Amino acid sequence: MTGDETGVELVDAELAGKAAPLVERLVADQAASKLAAQDATLWGPDAESEASIRLSWTSLHKSSRPLIGEIEALRTELQSEGVDRVVLAGMGGSSLAPEVIAGVALTVLDTTDPGQVADALAGDLERTVIVVSSKSGGTVETDSHRRIFAKAFTEAGIDAARRIVVVTDPGSPFSELSEKEGYRKTFLADPHVGGRYSALTAFGLVPAGLAGADIARLLDQAAAVAETLGSDSADNPAIKLAAAWAAAHEGGAEKVVLADTGSGIKGFPDWAEQLIAESTGKLGTGLLPVAVEGPQAPGFADAKADATPVAVGAAEGAAKISVTGPLGAQFLLWEFATALAGRLIGINPFDQPDVEAAKKAARALLDEPEKLSGKETPATVDGAVEVFGSEGVVTEGKLVDVLRAFFGSVADGGYFAVQAYLDRLDDASTSLLRGEIAKRTGVQTTFGWGPRFLHSTGQYHKGGHQNGSFLQITGAVAEDLAVPDRPYTLGQLQHAQALGDGQVLAEHGRPVLRLHLTDRAAGLAELVRAVQEAGE
Repeated sequence: MTGDETGVELVDAELAGKAAPLVERLVADQAASKLAAQDATLWGPDAESEASIRLSWTSLHKSSRPLIGEIEALRTELQSEGVDRVVLAGMGGSSLAPEVIAGVALTVLDTTDPGQVADALAGDLERTVIVVSSKSGGTVETDSHRRIFAKAFTEAGIDAARRIVVVTDPGSPFSELSEKEGYRKTFLADPHVGGRYSALTAFGLVPAGLAGADIARLLDQAAAVAETLGSDSADNPAIKLAAAWAAAHEGGAEKVVLADTGSGIKGFPDWAEQLIAESTGKLGTGLLPVAVEGPQAPGFADAKADATPVAVGAAEGAAKISVTGPLGAQFLLWEFATALAGRLIGINPFDQPDVEAAKKAARALLDEPEKLSGKETPATVDGAVEVFGSEGVVTEGKLVDVLRAFFGSVADGGYFAVQAYLDRLDDASTSLLRGEIAKRTGVQTTFGWGPRFLHSTGQYHKGGHQNGSFLQITGAVAEDLAVPDRPYTLGQLQHAQALGDGQVLAEHGRPVLRLHLTDRAAGLAELVRAVQEAGE
């Protein structure tokens, strides 16, 4: 966390000029003060029902205070028992916020890759507590992690119930299960907060606090800016940021490129990515966040008219907007700005109407395990890479030819989305593909680890501007993991999630190219070389 003053600077004079009328509109509408007062009418009658049960995040800097003592008491208790390694099983907002808050002190499982989960299991279980976070308990990834860890604890001679901490909503099926199983502690989160706005609820604070983060300071930082963010003033940073985003979107720049410029907040663009994409990407419109490696990265340094570079930290390079402040303040600032931008763009920032489709498709595939047997027939095989494609996608020839055709077919003003259903740790170099593709094509390119991104940018892919082209990367599983009392393995689940999302994207008329690495290391090396050659 940094101690910088919280603020938003509209660095680009032209953008500032276009945003000015929208700033005036938000001020005249008293939108910020109404938002702070949890007025559910701000987004129109169609959104009012959902908004009425999703606005408690505006006051979490006050209502979450009692959690501080509870979390610290449990941490002290666990440490007295020699338990000081914290693993988090959660998806979307349940993992992204705590990871930013706690950093490397927290082992985060938001994956179905068997290798990555096995690595977490290989840690010292004698010192381990797992926090299982889910609003209902029905999240398939998180439920799988819980089952796998419970079995591992038991087999190691450890009382599993004493090592499982639950974060869920009051009255949820997961709350009932926790009580029935006698789990160590159940923290009940505010049910009137959606996942992507839940950073300052128990979902964000419990795992981070148990891992040693200063959560009291985090709430103090949010409290320090709450009054400003709820003020109807042209100097309100949330109003300025929302107006700039909406003005850029109106002018055809629907992509928001996020680069850290020395904020000291590791991973913040990944958290903001979910907030913006899932809140605004619907009804064929919205803002596509593109998290990049830094201000010199392709897509930021060379941003075209379809994108707005935003610096998280001081203005640097091509940044048109700069957002500064400590982490707690930034959480609240970006949440206010996103909700206000939703009003200007004309969408409901609290629903996610297109997320369920991919989950449903994956479930259907799990019900037909023969489709996940790994015996699919690829259109082309080049070395350690098998090629599959949706209708209309070129899949013939060498890998470089396939990629060259794919890169050349992107829609005008479109984007590429690289979706890697691999191990985020052992296969980390896969993320380099984002910069390589963006540099060589000049097209905005996002990168997401599957299935993590399904709970983040997945909503935008199906509900936002329909101009994306999708490159899926899957890989052979060396050693699979069974999910106790479930008819599928983690590897099968991971495969089903990739195929299911690809199927839904294809049904939306989007081009999907899937590259399956029969040998992950060799296939990735071949893929990088092919991307470099295809872009020449």
